This record gives sequence, C-alpha cells and structure tokens, in this order.
Amino acid sequence: MPTVVFWLLLGLGMGALQWPYQAISELGFQVQRRLWSLAGLTTGPVPAGWGPLLVFGASAALLLLAWGPLAAGRGGGVAPILALDRTPLPPAAAEHEPWLAKLSLRSQLQRLPLMVLTHVGGLAVGVESPAVALGASVLLAIRRRWPGFGPLGQLPIRLVAVIGGAAGLGAAFRSPLLAVAYGLEELGRRSGISLLLPTLLLAGSGTLVSTGLGQPARLAGVQFGGLAVSLWGWAALFTLVGAGLGSLLVRVLVPLAGGVQRLMERQRWAGSLLLAAVLTLVALASGGLSLNDGSLSLGAALAGESGGTLLALLWRWLATLISLAAGAPGGLMHDTMTLGALMTAPLQSLGSLDAVALGQLAAIGATALFAGAHGTPLFCGAFVFTLQGDPKLLPALLLVSATSAAISQRWRGEGWNDHQCGALLSPP
Repeated sequence: MPTVVFWLLLGLGMGALQWPYQAISELGFQVQRRLWSLAGLTTGPVPAGWGPLLVFGASAALLLLAWGPLAAGRGGGVAPILALDRTPLPPAAAEHEPWLAKLSLRSQLQRLPLMVLTHVGGLAVGVESPAVALGASVLLAIRRRWPGFGPLGQLPIRLVAVIGGAAGLGAAFRSPLLAVAYGLEELGRRSGISLLLPTLLLAGSGTLVSTGLGQPARLAGVQFGGLAVSLWGWAALFTLVGAGLGSLLVRVLVPLAGGVQRLMERQRWAGSLLLAAVLTLVALASGGLSLNDGSLSLGAALAGESGGTLLALLWRWLATLISLAAGAPGGLMHDTMTLGALMTAPLQSLGSLDAVALGQLAAIGATALFAGAHGTPLFCGAFVFTLQGDPKLLPALLLVSATSAAISQRWRGEGWNDHQCGALLSPP
C-alpha cells in the first residue's frame, strides 16, 4: 500500500474516533443554553433551578472519580506526549512505560465518563487536550500491537505519539494547519519536521469525516478585512493586557494545582464537595457564563457581538483555575481565548466602534491572552484564525501572538504543559 494512501485511510478512522468527544462537548453546550440565563449573552427568561444542582452533582461525582478509581483519566493527557518527545533517554527505555500507560486506550476509556461529567457539569475546559491524547493513543496502540504495520513500524515511538496527538487535534477541529502548527511548536520540539507530512495527511483526511458538533465559536463566512489603522492603539493595549493576564493565569494555576492535589489526596470527599460548591457558586454569579470552555461567549465576541459582561471575565477566570487545578479532563486553549475576547466587554457601549471593530479586537484579545498563557505564537495565532476565519486579519493575529508570547515569557515562568511534563520527567 503506498505510504500516502496508508496515512489517508488511517486519518479517516482518526476523524471518526473524535465523534464521541465532539458529541459530549455539544451536549455540554445544549445543557448550558437550556438551563442558564447567560447574562449579557441572551435576553431570554431565567430557567428553573436545575442548572446549579446539575453543576454541583456532576462536579462532585467527577472529582470523586478522577481522584479515585478513574485517576488514569484525570487531566488532559498531553503531558506524556511531551515527556516522550523531550526526554533524552532512548525510546526503548523502561522509564517510558509509565508514560505509555497514560497513553493507552484503557486510559482513554477511563477518561470518557469523566468527560461526560465534565461537560454535563460545565467545568471550564474543552476537548482539545483529550483529542490530542486520543490521537496519540490510537497510533501508539497500533504501533505496539502490530510493530511492522505499514509506515508506523518504521517510526520511533516518540514520533508516533507526536504525530497522533497533533493529527488528533487537527481532525477534531477540522484544520490540518492547526495540527501542523501544534505538532511543530508544542508537541514535537525534538521530533522536528519529520512529523510534517504524516500529520498533514492524517489531519487532512480526518477533517473530511469530522463533525462540527461542540464548536459554537467556529464561525463561517466572516470577512472583517484587515485591522484599521485607528484600531492599532487598542490592539497594542489588548496585547499588553492579554500577555499580563495570560502570564498571571499560569502563575496562579501551578501552585493552586499543587494545593488542590494535597487537598484531594488527604480529604477526597470533603475536597470534592468543597470544589463542587465553589464551581456552583461561580456559575450562579455568572448566570452560567463560567460554564464549559466559553465558546458561546467566544463565538459571539468574535462575531462582533456581546460575549457577556466584563464581570464574566472574573467568573470565567476563577472557573478556569479551579477546573484545571482539579484535574478536569481538558486544557486551557479555548478558556484563555474566551478570557481574552471578553476584554472587549467595556467597549460594547462605545458608539464609535462597530461590530467589525469589536470582532477584530476580540480576536486580538483572544490571541494575546492565549499566547501569553501558552507561549506558542504560531499555534495561538493559527487557532484564533481557524475560529474566526478571516485571512486578512491573520497577519495582525500572528504579530500580536508573537509579541504577547515574547513579553510574557519572563512573566509567566514555567508553562502549564511544561509543569506537567516536568513532573513526569523528574525522578520520583
């Protein structure tokens, strides 16, 4: 079988495997729309009080399981891929086995019920990191079960994991460009450009069968054009503020995660109920805008509409920190983009800025805060571009992303993914 055909066929299967994750994400947004008022985003009547009960119950159950019998499915699952890529040890070393165990199909199955509880309860994470882990797990399972199977048998284990992870993200969000940017800039820093062609082929064919479920922030047909000269002052301000807020998010998240870990290891029941209560109170205070990965607010803001009040930024900030620190199965990609886009909330009342200007500035803010927290300028700019889809704005997004990442590098210190990867690489 020609190599190209092999990767294309494998990509079709990878795209289909993302369907459950996309359906779970869609379920979360449907629950959020039906049970919450979404203050500042909708004007409908306030629903009955089932929403808070659902958030509390699902969050408490998630935490009890994630820090108990389903601990293997806790977190987004990206750290073992990074550890495989960045370790100087040879691929066959025994030290790799615990990381490979975290990327087994069994671990992904344990993550699945946790994801259901996460999105039903509305914890502030998305499906990006689990999609990455699933893609890596599938390719690794094939590679280990059939060592001589097609071109996979000729690749080292670490490269197989990186290709699968990058392609999983690209297939889930229907963007081969996103897959390549993430693979080269984040997952495969040691693997190099050898991941390029397989990732493109896998993500490209996976996109053909992937769905648009669970992606309300993915806009279609937006043509705002290039950033007007009059908006560059606002763009500079958003870049600086976004870099600072993104850095601060990670600065707070790393020690908070350590504190939550100590709490859950000592008092799992009390810790679960306490964290679930805090998430419920934050959801009530935000009118439901703190729930899920924020795509409802993000999509509205990127379209130039209101994504919520400025106070929603505070509530989402708290929900994101608690959800990630508690080990909810997800990452900080959409969360940080939403926080950045909400910086346009105070500008909604200015008559001098129309929907085009507000949509462009929302994209600038989303990119700046995302890059400030994540530190991968090409990937961050490409992700916001993938959602808003206006090619004329892409140069400005890349410039803002690179500037924010450079500014925040010293402020941020250790990144969230780097922190988790370092924990795996450190000796016990």
